[in-house]
Amino acid sequence: MKNLFMSMFLSGANRIAGTARGHATAAFKREAAKNTRQATSAWTQALFPTHTTARKKGRSGK
Repeated sequence: MKNLFMSMFLSGANRIAGTARGHATAAFKREAAKNTRQATSAWTQALFPTHTTARKKGRSGK
């Protein structure tokens, strides 16, 4: 004979564990994507630096 209380308890626990696993996976993927963007940006800037020129100031006596 099935234990209905145990079945309900395990179903609830499985639902909670699944939700927690989903949140953890989503957070991990967000963090990995952020780190990938930062690493790509750092390498791109290191390999292809942008040269900025000093801007001339306009006349202030107008």
